[in-house]
Amino acid sequence: MDRLATYQTIAGSGLVPLFYHPAPQMAFEVAVACHRGGAKVLEFTNRGHFAHEVFAELRKRTMRELPGLLLGVGSVQDAGSAALYLQMGADFVITPLLREDVILTCNRRKVAIIPGVSTSSEIGRAEELGCELVKIAPGEVLGPQFLKAHRAPCPWTRAMISGGVSPDEANLREWFEAGAACVGIGSKLISSEILEKKDWLRLEEKVQEVCRFIQTIRA
Repeated sequence: MDRLATYQTIAGSGLVPLFYHPAPQMAFEVAVACHRGGAKVLEFTNRGHFAHEVFAELRKRTMRELPGLLLGVGSVQDAGSAALYLQMGADFVITPLLREDVILTCNRRKVAIIPGVSTSSEIGRAEELGCELVKIAPGEVLGPQFLKAHRAPCPWTRAMISGGVSPDEANLREWFEAGAACVGIGSKLISSEILEKKDWLRLEEKVQEVCRFIQTIRA
């Protein structure tokens, strides 16, 4: 999938579940549950020792067994890490900061890049560098009013919100009515309790519920 189609899929889906787990099998079980719940996109967070090895195994299995699922990597801090994950087949790259070296690396390979931004100036610079989607974070600090105020003079901005987003309808409505293109939800969706109990059915149901909320809000 080319990067413009990737951007469209991410924005169109509305939901990006994000997580990290050191065990490849557990990571795959999470991917399966999210996929069954209706998620079209999944972000594996670059945290912990040997995270890239877990991602490599996960990428191989999702390509074989979960066709159509976009798998990207988050918390990428530098161009070297971005290049490593691109070599492993990442569909997109997300950064916690506005890192121009990462953007240029992804642009060179024509892979979707979603940089982390927290000011209107950073959003503008990311868009000048060709980013079709930006990650506004931390969401719980900036709040929906920041996005709404930014998009008043810049309605073309498409933003993914990360940090502090809850999987309940009221919180989701606040963000989407403020103009969010999509939201990234981590531990509030893929909770430690679910992981400990391996309650994949519960995860599937939670993802289904969030997808349903988003469809309702958008309608």
